Amino acid sequence: MSYHVDEHGYYGEFGGAFIPEMLYPNTEEIRMNYRQILEDPSFQKEFRQLLKDYVGRPTPLYHAARLSEKYNTKIYLKREDLCHTGAHKVNNTIGQILLAKRLGKKRIIAETGAGQHGVATATVCALMGMPCVVYMGEVDIARQAPNVARMKMLGAEVRPAMSGSRTLKDATNEAIRDWINNPVDTHYIIGSVVGPHPYPDMVARFQSVISEEIKTQLEEKEGKRLPDYVVACVGGGSNAAGAYYHFLDREEVGIIAVEAAGKGIDSGESAATSALGKVGIIHGSKTLLMQTADGQITEPYSISAGLDYPGVGPLHAHLFRSGRGEFISITDEAAMQAGLEVSKLEGIIPAIETSHAFAIFKQRAFRPEDIVVVNLSGRGDKDLQTYIEFFNL
Repeated sequence: MSYHVDEHGYYGEFGGAFIPEMLYPNTEEIRMNYRQILEDPSFQKEFRQLLKDYVGRPTPLYHAARLSEKYNTKIYLKREDLCHTGAHKVNNTIGQILLAKRLGKKRIIAETGAGQHGVATATVCALMGMPCVVYMGEVDIARQAPNVARMKMLGAEVRPAMSGSRTLKDATNEAIRDWINNPVDTHYIIGSVVGPHPYPDMVARFQSVISEEIKTQLEEKEGKRLPDYVVACVGGGSNAAGAYYHFLDREEVGIIAVEAAGKGIDSGESAATSALGKVGIIHGSKTLLMQTADGQITEPYSISAGLDYPGVGPLHAHLFRSGRGEFISITDEAAMQAGLEVSKLEGIIPAIETSHAFAIFKQRAFRPEDIVVVNLSGRGDKDLQTYIEFFNL
């Protein structure tokens, strides 16, 4: 069994392009061209050059000695928090804006939840001199104010989504409406491995630089290219897709996906899609989705703005259904405590999204000889207000 996308845009039973007819030309243009453009040597040269000189890659693979000692296993952190803009998101936005230029697009739109993808999109639009509109839920605008200010400083227009739960799902709906209305000159930079084919595969390919670097860096440090486990938090799941990508078909590498349980899986305030989701369609893709008995999308909840998505990317749905991925759900409380612990043990304040991944060490034992790579997908600057309020700092 392969865990990569097939020629029809599916991962097992998940994926595809379930879109209104008016969007078909937009996605079809990308589908017919993206592989050819990505594999073009001149594209790769420009992409790699920007990743090196602008983003600051390769990001370090850091042996977290004190964390390792505490949990009696060998823990490495892939330091995506050291990327320009503070998270892995910029790997994908650099790739997509180069693609948009080659497709002759003149305007960029995006959606954002935690604001990191919005900042990364605004950043590359400033770099390339292209107008940028970012859709963001009104609730997220309030709780991620520093990132909203950054986007505006970078020249982007931030448009609030006022419908539904006024979070990521609703921002995505608004961005799709914009794209339908502006099909010719606009490229929609989706920030995760969600949406209609070919987006999940395209985003995963841009983020696969993470696992590519892990292999070479691990060989330098441990004399082997494969870790025993790769751990990442999953909302839509782009940081996870990038960290898993080159290990997907290597069954000897354990894949651990960490979801947000919010106030508890059965509390009614959760975003644990693997535990609560059923097969459904969201934002153009067939995947696992939190929904009511009659198919209405359930409002997700997480203290982390980047994980409160009611679905999961089709790759991750396939990893869960096939048993290839081990899925663990972490509550707000456990995630926040883990973030504080990493801050005090390693001098690194992680984004709350990433803190969910660190919380598994309290729940799951590893062997002393295991090499466990945690994708430290973002830094905690954007979440300081949430940390302050939670811990009364």
